[in-house]
Amino acid sequence: MSKLSDLPNIGPVVERQLHDVGIDTEEQLRAIGAKEAWLRIKAIDPSACPNRLYGMEGAIRGIKKTMLPSDVLSDLKNFAREKK
Repeated sequence: MSKLSDLPNIGPVVERQLHDVGIDTEEQLRAIGAKEAWLRIKAIDPSACPNRLYGMEGAIRGIKKTMLPSDVLSDLKNFAREKK
């Protein structure tokens, strides 16, 4: 089993937070999705910024967050704004 930190954009802090909210595998992250994963992290760390959301979406897609399509990034920004 690979570590979540082997995915793009997922460092040790986010990996630990994902584990803390019950997401231990890449498959679980994909099934739950970046939005739900971010909401779970935000529940335990209110300082979790939207960049974490973008990073997890990129991780699910296997790309750097800076490579997210503009429509996806726009959707994520709107989602994060609504959930503040």
